[in-house]
Amino acid sequence: MIKVSHLTKEFKLTKRTRKELGESYKDVKTIKAVNDINFECVSGKVFGLIGPNGAGKTTTLRMIATMLKPTAGTILVSGYNTQKEHQKVREKIGFMTGQTALYDRLTPNEMVNYIAELHGMTSGKLSKQKEKLFTLLGMHEFANRRIGRLSSGMKQKTSIARTIIHDPDVMVFDEPTEGLDVMTSRNIIELIRSCRGDKKTVIFSTHRMGEVKLLCDDIAIIHCGKLYFNGSMEEFESQMVADSFEDEFIRLVGEG
Repeated sequence: MIKVSHLTKEFKLTKRTRKELGESYKDVKTIKAVNDINFECVSGKVFGLIGPNGAGKTTTLRMIATMLKPTAGTILVSGYNTQKEHQKVREKIGFMTGQTALYDRLTPNEMVNYIAELHGMTSGKLSKQKEKLFTLLGMHEFANRRIGRLSSGMKQKTSIARTIIHDPDVMVFDEPTEGLDVMTSRNIIELIRSCRGDKKTVIFSTHRMGEVKLLCDDIAIIHCGKLYFNGSMEEFESQMVADSFEDEFIRLVGEG
């Protein structure tokens, strides 16, 4: 389970950044990337954090994964406070983002084995979990090639396998299908479905509305750091004003 309470993240703006943002920011010292948001993700369900680029999705997920410290508010992951018990949180969580670098000189096999060793996995558990992931993601054919020679889709699969090889209770995916072909995206969608079936806590960010409708049990819509909706898919659909999911999303964000 993930519980986010009154979460806020401010960033200081440098003189250069203020200049890049434009005249209206010339006297602004800080900016709130996330502004007093609250939500819960429960096990056995997929929670979608959706919003346009720059909405605050990645900042929120990085705070959940202990990569950033909140300016205010608290985050509990499996009952552990991300600021006070960050090591416990890291043991419980798998965080996948396309911005995390891989070691080009290693193979996917070596990369995944290395991460498994860091988590203290036994050889038996590693073998079983790796076979499951490599089969689901279609990785066997390139498992022993150097990562530096792999396509972007193969690297994305390797990143996902590395992220969840230790079979964490909580899965965090930041734009997991961004820039991928249809077949690779489908593999990742199936992986997220399997996490739900295994009663994992799953949160993922996306701006692809098709994935949201396909996967999510609960959603939160974030824009300019603020939440504009937080509830189940059924609740969202029942109170829609626009004719389609996409149009309702655009309406909410536009009003924001």
